[in-house]
Amino acid sequence: MKLDLLYEVDVPKPWGKPHPYGQREGEQRAYREAIEQIRLADRLGFHTIWAVEHHFREGRSHCPAPEVLLGALSQVTEQIRLGFGVTLTPFAFTPPQRIAEKVAAVDVLSGGRVEWGTGRSTPMEQTAFGVDRALSRQDWAEAIRIVVGMWADEYFEYQSERFTFPRRMVTPKPVQDPHPPCWMAATSGDSARVAGENGLGLLSFSIMQPLDTLAKVIRDYRAAGEHPTPLTSVTTNKVAAYTLVHCADTMQQAADNGIWESVGWWYQNLAQFTLDWELPHLSKEEQDATFPLLKPLMEGDVPIEHFHEADMLVVGDPERCLAKMKHYADLGVDQLICYVQFGHHSHESVMRTIELLGKEVRPEIEAYRPAATP
Repeated sequence: MKLDLLYEVDVPKPWGKPHPYGQREGEQRAYREAIEQIRLADRLGFHTIWAVEHHFREGRSHCPAPEVLLGALSQVTEQIRLGFGVTLTPFAFTPPQRIAEKVAAVDVLSGGRVEWGTGRSTPMEQTAFGVDRALSRQDWAEAIRIVVGMWADEYFEYQSERFTFPRRMVTPKPVQDPHPPCWMAATSGDSARVAGENGLGLLSFSIMQPLDTLAKVIRDYRAAGEHPTPLTSVTTNKVAAYTLVHCADTMQQAADNGIWESVGWWYQNLAQFTLDWELPHLSKEEQDATFPLLKPLMEGDVPIEHFHEADMLVVGDPERCLAKMKHYADLGVDQLICYVQFGHHSHESVMRTIELLGKEVRPEIEAYRPAATP
């Protein structure tokens, strides 16, 4: 199993100064620190850095333009792969020709190190961009086919009920031949099956769900991927899953770094965001089913110890982190995406996390062979 990193560019409130000064200072610092952290990860052999595309998510994600961050990283790193995690592909977010251009440009600048993740996002972002939610899955699949066609053909033209494009040469073309590996963000068994059936890599997570649930998602994906009908020219039969990760020299040091406060902040922020922006768009039945799960988190009653003991988080010294990561490898995860820059713990503690993982954990987990992968 390889070790990856995930960056949303967290800028937690309170910002310390009145708006806009506190926000600006926090954002600028977070970007500077992220680049320094990722440069260290590159030197220590991490496999991929995934940069999200999220919009309007104050505090938890200030990364709406991953192509800019990844473009900058292409010039200050040498080996680490650069993942779009993900580009939002329904037509109203970004037209396919722009996706083809910006992803290929990063592939050129990096010498062929791009991983292209795709997704549809959630109602909060969709409504702000005018995305037709009912057609978002259809748009997602059609946009992927269009982007791949723009990379493959010298001149490309296209017409359908949803999208029309006149004959043009779309430049640049990616370095990777025929194009970068393609992935799909999926959280449920149904969406994992869609990824498998279409020959796409699976981007999943263990946040707020038992690892048994993740195991079932992976099984559904593997079963659907046995006989795929590839949506692109590259079949990517891999699973990457992300979770919150913090490694320190000792458990006491991890606690002193404020990791549990940061974990609590992350879950509470996620619950509040879901209530404010996602539940209003759900049916009454869906709201009733979801709110009992979110209410304790919103009130700060986060079952951190349960999450920790169930390995839904990876926190500890190198030995304990390795043991937890082996659990993910045993489930069939090919790449564990470590979400290390979150909450209020310091830049120095994140750098130490990356250093310990890179030097002490990564060689061991890459050499580990699960006894029986499902």
